[in-house]
Amino acid sequence: MGTFSIWHWLIVLVVVLVLFGGRGKIPSLMGDVAKGIKSFKTNMKDENAASSEKIEEASTTSAREEDETAKS
Repeated sequence: MGTFSIWHWLIVLVVVLVLFGGRGKIPSLMGDVAKGIKSFKTNMKDENAASSEKIEEASTTSAREEDETAKS
């Protein structure tokens, strides 16, 4: 029980190769996560800007309607 058998070392080797081997899966995975976060932030900013524009439009429209009603 104190030493590892060949199967333990093979499993460890496979795990290491999957995580760090090839094209660098962890860096590409982290890059994808970063792109997703950037996209989320950009869309949230766009959504907030669009909703604030809608609020401004609604307030100017209602102000125009009030002015027209007052003139009548």
